[in-house]
Amino acid sequence: VQLQASGGGLVQPGGSLRLSCAASGFTLDYYNIGWFRQAPGKEREFVGGVSRNGGSDYADSVKGRFTIARDNAKNTVDLQMINLKPEDTAAYYCALDITAYGGIKHYTGAYEYWGQGTQVTVSS
Repeated sequence: VQLQASGGGLVQPGGSLRLSCAASGFTLDYYNIGWFRQAPGKEREFVGGVSRNGGSDYADSVKGRFTIARDNAKNTVDLQMINLKPEDTAAYYCALDITAYGGIKHYTGAYEYWGQGTQVTVSS
């Protein structure tokens, strides 16, 4: 199982970015997928996720600004981020939960497979 997150970069406050989580060798739409982020000196935190049945959930800090959606044709799970703030600066990771029960989990231990992370820097 391999996941790869991409799409990070440098953006000004108020700007937008779209991250993508791609998989090789298997189909993402069978699984719950989470997005997490980790800023320097801080713990990795839940950003949002999409369930295998299409439901989504977000951290309060990003609600209304971030949207997660599946692109089954491309076999990706994308994180669309708008109105970015300096506090959104972090390495962003996608992760896969292989369990067949439960909703979108907010803790890192629930996810068995992780992408390598992509850096998002929000700065003027």
